[in-house]
Amino acid sequence: MFSYEFMRNAFAAGTIIAIICGIMGVFVIARNMSFLTHTLSEIGFSGAAFGVFAGWAPLNGMLLFTVISSVIVGQLSARSERREAATSAISALFIGLGILFLSLANKNASYATSILFGSVIGISASDVRQMLWLSILVLLVVFVIYRFLKFDSFDHTGARVKGLWTNTLSITFLVLVALSVSVAAQIVGSLLIFILLTLPAATAKYFAHTVGGMMTLAVGLALVGVWAGLTLSYVTNYPVSFFIAAIEAVFYFLALGWQKLQTAE
Repeated sequence: MFSYEFMRNAFAAGTIIAIICGIMGVFVIARNMSFLTHTLSEIGFSGAAFGVFAGWAPLNGMLLFTVISSVIVGQLSARSERREAATSAISALFIGLGILFLSLANKNASYATSILFGSVIGISASDVRQMLWLSILVLLVVFVIYRFLKFDSFDHTGARVKGLWTNTLSITFLVLVALSVSVAAQIVGSLLIFILLTLPAATAKYFAHTVGGMMTLAVGLALVGVWAGLTLSYVTNYPVSFFIAAIEAVFYFLALGWQKLQTAE
């Protein structure tokens, strides 16, 4: 399996993705932004389609669209009562734009499928390097704002009372999520990226009781899902996104069952 360059690239990219998604996912869950993550994944599809239309690499188009839209969403959804309406409106717009750009670029359905569900074969060494640099940038920013981000994510009311710059912090976090979505979509696809950004962290919260513990466990679960998914995809020739989604869903349902047993005792 590792004799093929595309599989080596896929495993390198998958490892980077699992680490980023595991760390960012803890804050996504804490801030109740699973729906917004799904929206950004749809916007990523539109960005990738625009990149194809403009003659760019799909990742560059994803970065442009997700970063800009995350700032717009952050401004529109500063008040929680209008967050879902704002994100739904933006999601609908960008899905339509994605379909339009693919149509204008004269790309067939198989190309759209690779954007939506990922493509292991299409990952090159230059893609891995770009993903690595973007991931390092995300991790550095998270490291710098970690204390404030943790406070705002797990005690938003307390952060506002203390006068923390919550709105700026929220927009910064959304930009980081946008970068994470663009990075991870190379393997899982833009449609299913929210799986890695939500399920490992959602599973980890049932077993870990500290933020660091949740991050460590979420990264581990994401790594298992991605590595096993890539291996099973190579062996069976079925889509890697299916296996990753199934594995992470099994972990989550097992965690729910464990929680039920604990509360029943």
